[in-house]
Amino acid sequence: MTDYQKLYHLLFNAVTDALEALGKLDVAAATRLLEDAQTQAEDHILEEL
Repeated sequence: MTDYQKLYHLLFNAVTDALEALGKLDVAAATRLLEDAQTQAEDHILEEL
């Protein structure tokens, strides 16, 4: 069973960190943070199948 609470926290924290990076005008870091979180969330869901 997929732990959506874990996925929510993973993505929420990544968005928070990405917004902080954007506040510093660090677009590359923001992009990397969001891409990494997306990959982690996808991997977690695929493991559950």
